[in-house]
Amino acid sequence: MPDVYHALGLNMHQPLGNLIALHNSPKQWEARQILWCYDRPVRMIQGYEDVARLHVGFSGTLLKQFEDPGVRETFHDVVDIEDFLQGYRESNIEFVGTGLYHPVYPLIPHTDWDAQTEWWLGLGRHLLGRETFYGFWPPEMGFCMEMIPMLKRHGYEYVIVDCWYIKPKREMRWEELRYRPYLARYGGDTIIVVPRDRELSDAQESGLDPGWFQHELYQRTKFCDFPALVTTWTDGENGGWFRTAHVDSGFWGCFYHPILDRYRNGTLGFTPVHIHEYLEKYPPNEEVDVHRGAWNTGHHWGGDFAQWTGSLLQKKGWDEVANASAYYRTVKRAFDERASSSEQADEIRDLITRAYDHILVAETSCNFFWGSRWVHRSFDELEQAYRLLDTAMDLLPKP
Repeated sequence: MPDVYHALGLNMHQPLGNLIALHNSPKQWEARQILWCYDRPVRMIQGYEDVARLHVGFSGTLLKQFEDPGVRETFHDVVDIEDFLQGYRESNIEFVGTGLYHPVYPLIPHTDWDAQTEWWLGLGRHLLGRETFYGFWPPEMGFCMEMIPMLKRHGYEYVIVDCWYIKPKREMRWEELRYRPYLARYGGDTIIVVPRDRELSDAQESGLDPGWFQHELYQRTKFCDFPALVTTWTDGENGGWFRTAHVDSGFWGCFYHPILDRYRNGTLGFTPVHIHEYLEKYPPNEEVDVHRGAWNTGHHWGGDFAQWTGSLLQKKGWDEVANASAYYRTVKRAFDERASSSEQADEIRDLITRAYDHILVAETSCNFFWGSRWVHRSFDELEQAYRLLDTAMDLLPKP
């Protein structure tokens, strides 16, 4: 039998302002359940520090809400946000980076990739207490190979991709496509791609029995002639499996703790592992390509991004995002050429920076996820960006 390792990850995300919006709605109870989900991981690994190996990714839009004094005060009777953030900082959890405003990277202008990535890193280092983030979780698992040089510039060693999109350069067996990290190259840059098992992740999200999971991993990896890395990754706050107030009947008590108990007792059959730890022990040396695509949603398989681009209004929204991003660069270039040392330079620079922030917010995947229902949020942000950019242009010295 091969050595089998399991890397378990949770993606934590809320649209910008959503926690307060839920609090002020008839679904106030839902906000409380969601916040308990963020408070739980560090508490659930207490007493299991020797065997617990957990990965967590926080979207930038969620971290911004954690940082907001108004959010902290509103929910002080539910959770102590600073207290659980301190718990995360002191834990052995392997955090992964992502994009600040949770964009589907292949759908936004490439010129905005660096800002979405770099700005999250600043926030993540500040709130999560890590200087280095080894792995990258693409929002909505939206990945394309053109992202590789950008990810390497920002120090990432590996990226999680959906197993369905691995494109081998030789004939590969089913288990090789799912349970083995590879190198992917774009131009002169390479990064490690870690396949996420889509089917097992779907099971993790909706409730699963530890005995079934043990048996399933055995059956799926029994023909591996290499150390197998089984990676499962899901949202960590959606559905009753995670939100239930009765911890013993949900993900942590019904699945996670029994798995760790069996590992301690030597009856599990696989080893919980951090991805960075696995890669140090078994660095990949074979290259593959990766198809463009996102993870599966309730209605689409992810390969065509139809969840975010299927309607006419969604398509129009992406066109306007591209137009606004291009206009920002026009104004920024004009500022650099004509006004960077003028008396009004600070005022103009502030206008341009604020405008760009609105453009990046407009790129939030949630604005496009719900068909045409939330696209207006993107348009609202772009209107504010245009107003600020037009004001900046009016203040620039005439050429």
